[in-house]
Amino acid sequence: MFTIRAWTKFDISAIAGLERECFPDAWTEEAWTAEFARADVFGYVAERDGKVVGFSCGTALFEDSEIWKVAVAESERSKGLGGALTDALLQTAKERGATRTFLEVRVGNRSAIGLYQSRGFERTRERKRYYADGEDALEMKKDL
Repeated sequence: MFTIRAWTKFDISAIAGLERECFPDAWTEEAWTAEFARADVFGYVAERDGKVVGFSCGTALFEDSEIWKVAVAESERSKGLGGALTDALLQTAKERGATRTFLEVRVGNRSAIGLYQSRGFERTRERKRYYADGEDALEMKKDL
């Protein structure tokens, strides 16, 4: 069983470590610390047996929100964590007054695209060479 909870600054190290496992272009702990200081940034962690096994984060400002990252440890994938973390972000964005949300996802990340489509996201456009390694991104949008 896992627990979803709002993240705290005490989760930064675990979040940064998990992100390094999941993404080739991971942020540093210093970058995460800076993001935690922003009022428009919010996020969640998924814990199993006291260990962070997933996280999600995004922003909400006025009517727009954006999902920045959803990450789940490889050993915990396909168990509903990504969906639960995404749902938590969408609920918070609504509570903060957002009426729509956006995200970018690697065009090759079929499981993430499927997750977002299952939550009502629609493709809006491709962004060529969006990522540092040259991979294209798919921009997606959902009305809240």
